[in-house]
Amino acid sequence: MTILGIESSCDETSAAVVRDGKLLANVTATQLFHSKYGGVVPELASRAHQRRIIPVVEEALIKSGVSRKELDGVSAVYGPGLVGAILVGLSFGKSLALGLGVPFVGVDHMEAHIFSNLIEDPKPSFPFINLTVSGGHTQLVLVKGPFEYTLLGETKDDAAGEAFDKVAKMLGVGYPGGPLIDKYAARGNPAFVSFPRSYLEEGSLEFSFSGLKTSVLYYLRKIGYKSAATSDGAAGNQLLADLCASFQAAVVDVLIEKAIRAAEAHKVRQIAVAGGVSANSELRRRLTEVAAGRKIQVFIPKLEFCTDNGAMVAMVGYVKLASGRASSLELTAEPNLTLSS
Repeated sequence: MTILGIESSCDETSAAVVRDGKLLANVTATQLFHSKYGGVVPELASRAHQRRIIPVVEEALIKSGVSRKELDGVSAVYGPGLVGAILVGLSFGKSLALGLGVPFVGVDHMEAHIFSNLIEDPKPSFPFINLTVSGGHTQLVLVKGPFEYTLLGETKDDAAGEAFDKVAKMLGVGYPGGPLIDKYAARGNPAFVSFPRSYLEEGSLEFSFSGLKTSVLYYLRKIGYKSAATSDGAAGNQLLADLCASFQAAVVDVLIEKAIRAAEAHKVRQIAVAGGVSANSELRRRLTEVAAGRKIQVFIPKLEFCTDNGAMVAMVGYVKLASGRASSLELTAEPNLTLSS
């Protein structure tokens, strides 16, 4: 069975081809122009998807060596995300499936992130804890089986990636904030400022990063910080590095604490991490280190599968069609879709 997967929920236009559970090709076009606006502009994102969807799909088919007529199904994300962006990939996917006379599968974007660790070996075995951390979402899920989930906790306000972007804007380092803060933090002192860790009530697996973001803002005002662009010499550069490292440590501490707590509470010995923030070097390093001390195995996908990608969508489509689960062509975009079994 050969499946095409399409991802267009935010600012990546991506398409991938999976045959019998094996990834043949994954092509992603990232909209870098949003950096000058300090964040994703929804209208511009949807227009860019319209321009890129056909070339990206064609390139994925060419790289996979698969023709359209060989496709046995098409899958595309239908939520959550930016409604205009979702509609581009969803409409294209349904139209292609209709034209080819093959089944269509609508894919939950959050479910796809869970499958990002099931694309290549080594893969976690069921059950496992999945921590998804991205610009729009932060959530912990107990994954009992391919489509059996229990949502354990999610953010009450800002997602972890959103906090990275907003703090990066305060610091004047640019967008997207995650990779840039990670870069500066590598030579900084994480203990330079003791920013608050919001663990919420005892035993909670929910997240909150808005207080941390506000704490950074107040600290920058207190010291009269201007911008990375105005940092003067080695002292200014080191201050920026120390601030980035201190903020990053506060986020990573909470993510690790909650993930380990979830695994131990549910007697699960495997944790999978997904989403754009899973590319963060400090999170990858420290979670692996802490989990090893608790005899918990950690799975983190290759960098190309951390951010939004068609491979994870194609893999969900493949598994669903293999079990006879197709979607109606009347399926509509659901920007506020919530994960369910």
